[in-house]
Amino acid sequence: MGAYIVRRLLLMLPTLLGILFVSFVVVQFAPGGPVDRVIAQLSGADTGGLSRVSGGGGDFGNRGQVNAAAADAVNSKYRGAQGLDPAFIKSLEKQFGFDKPAPERFALMVWNYARLDFGKSYFRDISVIELIKEKLPVSMSLGIWMTLLGYLISIPLGIRKAVKDGTPFDTWTSGVIIIGFAIPGFLFAILLIILFAGGSFFNWFPLRGLTSDGWSSFPWYWKIIDYFWHLTLPLIAMGISAFATMTLLTKNSFMDEIRKQYVMTARAKGCSERQVLYNHIFRNAMLIVIAGFPGAFIHAFFSGSLLIETIFSLDGLGLLSFESVLNRDYPVVFGTLYIFSLLGLVVNLISDLTYMWIDPRIDFEAREV
Repeated sequence: MGAYIVRRLLLMLPTLLGILFVSFVVVQFAPGGPVDRVIAQLSGADTGGLSRVSGGGGDFGNRGQVNAAAADAVNSKYRGAQGLDPAFIKSLEKQFGFDKPAPERFALMVWNYARLDFGKSYFRDISVIELIKEKLPVSMSLGIWMTLLGYLISIPLGIRKAVKDGTPFDTWTSGVIIIGFAIPGFLFAILLIILFAGGSFFNWFPLRGLTSDGWSSFPWYWKIIDYFWHLTLPLIAMGISAFATMTLLTKNSFMDEIRKQYVMTARAKGCSERQVLYNHIFRNAMLIVIAGFPGAFIHAFFSGSLLIETIFSLDGLGLLSFESVLNRDYPVVFGTLYIFSLLGLVVNLISDLTYMWIDPRIDFEAREV
């Protein structure tokens, strides 16, 4: 087991390096960049996300200074740079690190990431780590509660559907599950807003943020109520498809075990259906469900939340990643990519080890990575 873990950990290094390299190469060929974004903003041509995150400040927020530095039109590789002082363009390139060749920039990034130094955001006066910490509570709230609620609802329902396979209960619940799986989460979120968040009918739930104004002054019990009051609609919108997937996975896993020979043997020995289900079937059937918990949590934690965060005005990691790509804020883009990829690789290893913990018959030492 120890040798297997070491091999997996060592394989993470080239995997992370490959992810960073491919992403870095793609970025080199992508149109635009932080210098172009600054030039566009200063020339008044940028109506994108940069103005939302720069706060009108920074070292290049004063158009008057740029106009003062502007000279005759010059040939430039940056669209819209005509009329700007070439020295000013060079200073922007140096500030963003583009005065160095691409291989040197990539090598420097890898070296910094190996020391867990992710740098600072181009357009916010804050480090990448601090920015992630700032957005983490929102994504953590959505990921943790969606995963827990999904398992608490889906597992009992999946077991019940397996036991009642072919009955009216199984038929109508399958219909509900299929409909829930077919509805996109963002579309369901809009429907929830229209129905319950003051859209056209009821105004029962808030539409933005995780807490109400003045939350810090609330009594402790009211803080909890207010927190879950804000989470209700986003969790429902995010969890509807995951709920359907987990329920069907649980049902199919139990159905596979119910048909096996040892179940018929247990029944022939006089065991009750409850004893057969929970003493014999449960452990084997839950292997794939429980072992997938770390992966399900990471999936809920980092993916699928962008549209939900946008619709419900939740400033979390999904929205941060999207705005960083939009604004060409490369330290945030690559920093979050590196951290999320590392977490994904670690969670995959944890999932494999969870299989062994649940079923000791699985021997990783006997298999090749």
